[in-house]
Amino acid sequence: MKSGFGADTERSQIAIFTSNRTAMMRNLLICIFLLSGLHLSAQEWDKKLLTTPELSVYQKTSSYADVMAFIKAVKEGSSNITQISMGTSLEGKDIPVLVLAEPRISTPEEAKASGKPVIYVQGNIHSGEVEGKEAVQVLMRQILHGDKKHLLKNQIILFVPIYNTDSNDKMEAGRRPSQEDSPKEVGIRANSQGWDLNRDGIKMEALETKGLIKNIIVPWDPTLFVDLHTTNGTWHGYSLTWAPSYHSAGEKAPYDFTWNKILPTVTDKVRDDYGVHLGPYGYYFTRQEGWPIKTISTYNHHPRYLVNQFGLRNRMAILSESFAHERFYQRINATYAFVSEILEFTNTNGKEMMAINARAEADAINFVKEQGGKASKGVRFKKVPQDKPIAKYRTYNYTSYTNDKGQVSYLRKPEIVELENIIDYSAFEATTSAIVPKGYIIPAEFENIAQHLMDHGVAVTRLEKSVRVKGEVYNATKMTKGRRKFEKHNMATIEGAFAAGSRKYKAGDYMVDLAQPLANLVFYMLEAESDDGLVTWNFFDAYFEGKGLGENTVEYPIFKYFELR
Repeated sequence: MKSGFGADTERSQIAIFTSNRTAMMRNLLICIFLLSGLHLSAQEWDKKLLTTPELSVYQKTSSYADVMAFIKAVKEGSSNITQISMGTSLEGKDIPVLVLAEPRISTPEEAKASGKPVIYVQGNIHSGEVEGKEAVQVLMRQILHGDKKHLLKNQIILFVPIYNTDSNDKMEAGRRPSQEDSPKEVGIRANSQGWDLNRDGIKMEALETKGLIKNIIVPWDPTLFVDLHTTNGTWHGYSLTWAPSYHSAGEKAPYDFTWNKILPTVTDKVRDDYGVHLGPYGYYFTRQEGWPIKTISTYNHHPRYLVNQFGLRNRMAILSESFAHERFYQRINATYAFVSEILEFTNTNGKEMMAINARAEADAINFVKEQGGKASKGVRFKKVPQDKPIAKYRTYNYTSYTNDKGQVSYLRKPEIVELENIIDYSAFEATTSAIVPKGYIIPAEFENIAQHLMDHGVAVTRLEKSVRVKGEVYNATKMTKGRRKFEKHNMATIEGAFAAGSRKYKAGDYMVDLAQPLANLVFYMLEAESDDGLVTWNFFDAYFEGKGLGENTVEYPIFKYFELR
């Protein structure tokens, strides 16, 4: 079996170390393991090319300074790496992006001219979920100085080992109890502004998100986006679970290729080459369903999640979730194996992936040109089962008993079993749809909306002369806001109805021609009834409240045009 960091030796040592010994014996074993581990590693690597987990018997995760020192070391002696910056955090830390390419690539223009796909891999979006951060460092070492140099033959790889730089170092024990103190101390989930960086894809309030979209996603235009996480719940039987970008209102082809080709192929390769079992992301609940369970359910489709947003950008994306309940070294190994085999796949199939994405982009544009003002797409969705059940689903087994209240309860058993024909709730069906327009008009006083779209990479023009447009207006009659704050927002929903209308707009107003690559993203963000658009994230609250929505019918200020004169 393949390994990037001596997993077989470490597993046997860790198994001894973690047994129920006295404190004295445990400390003695630590010393023995450290000495033997360093000796074994030194045969292949200089100490400065070893990661913090490797040097600490997998008791510690890397600090920001550790990662930056490793980056400095891994760059030495290699002509295939360029360090660029995503931006600066609130606390003044640079967010490093490592561009690995043969020959060296330093700019997005050079990447585009090469004709090679750009593959983006990101760790540490949540600073308690540290496996991606560590696996990315090991992969950089293997690619630049080890046995994986061939992965640069047909692709350009952008590695971001420590996306959430500030919160990484706010380490305490007990932060993630499902990880059973492995490692003992980890950072906090939110960034230093208090945002969950994986809920910020639409509103884009965090400095990190702004830097990611503006400085990396828009100019470098990755073919595939890979986001590395760790689960915090279900005792399934996989060392890592995955999900594609749930495209919702996007084009289906990138999702289909990811779901039907990339993920099955990589899953089989990881099992065969590493002995690690991967499977589909999903939760189940024995309390509600009993045992054996019949269904699993994924997370939702919203493009606030970065992986999902890429479906609306006509690109592929993969969510990686290592299994929290395994030991730290096992989680790193599973993540390393998964990303390694993804890169093997993209190195062979990257050109085909680029072609699929390009066709999806053309389809999005053509849909607007041919069907704009006529056809509809979904703006709100519900979760539904996949067409085919999961033939064999690995999970820890459970047994039942009757508690003191006479209720049936369930206890997890130590063995892993395979359940057959499990229904997988990981598809989405529209519950509310809206007509896709030819474009939108944004009044000049809503310059912030136009700028927000441009920050996402959307083409927005300012009218140089008056125009008349014909299309639809949305007359809002009610606004409901969540009682509890989510990401510091009381999420908003408006109710109302569309009506045919025509308007005259003047020079200085903004126009968004929807026949552009990000058509589906613009549609999802601007539609009045979208379940994760700008209305949802309170961009129009002041306007609606100022107009007395609830007591009055208020026209949504963004006009959908079907004809432009």
